[in-house]
Amino acid sequence: MLALRRSLTRAVAARTLAPQMCSSFATGPRQHDGTFYEFRTYCFKPSKIDEFLEILKKNIHLRTAYSELVGFWRVEFGGRTNKVFHIWKYDSFAHRSEVRKALAKDKEWQEQYVIPNLALIDKQEFEITYLVPWCKLEKPPKEGVYELVTFQMKPGGPALWGDAFKRAVNAHVELGYSKLVGVFHTEYGALNRVHVLWWNESADSRPAGRHLSHEDPRVVAAVRESVNYLVSQQNMLLIPTSYSPLK
Repeated sequence: MLALRRSLTRAVAARTLAPQMCSSFATGPRQHDGTFYEFRTYCFKPSKIDEFLEILKKNIHLRTAYSELVGFWRVEFGGRTNKVFHIWKYDSFAHRSEVRKALAKDKEWQEQYVIPNLALIDKQEFEITYLVPWCKLEKPPKEGVYELVTFQMKPGGPALWGDAFKRAVNAHVELGYSKLVGVFHTEYGALNRVHVLWWNESADSRPAGRHLSHEDPRVVAAVRESVNYLVSQQNMLLIPTSYSPLK
């Protein structure tokens, strides 16, 4: 088991948050290298989230020995309370299967993390996502807060609404008030769903930038076009943990 962990550790070390070009998936050319991102959301019983985070802080090195953690956040605002959100990167589905099998056999991980947390977690949700073709995964220049905005689009996929959505996102990017970290399209989970991850220097800088965007005619025009394909949207304000690679 130690040899397997060391082997996977070396593989993880070779993978970084360096920007990658990516392509579409369900309704277009599939991603060339197979890389995907697993979104995990855990909800906790009242008063149990701090206990979970402390257990994970002590044992996160056991988990990251097997695959790359992109980011780990506590949800501050948006939807249900007592919730964490994290993103894991995999080279392929075979890679993920290999990691899950190794974790199941890792006695230290099971005893120090899995078993103690069974009574704390109330609900778990997973999604498999790909970066959209026109996006690179970026790392912000310094610590801040993050906003995950989730758009449920009309059926039809990127072939129907992809160009309009891209123009709306890029219109916000060009204003420069918030840094785009990544745009992800769901492969497994709710279909026709797009997640946009933004970084802001602080929780207060985010609404100030939003006010500016609402007054910019380029943004207004792009958003007006994109909303024709929108079903619903929601967001979460995320606070990175001390062990999150994305700070």
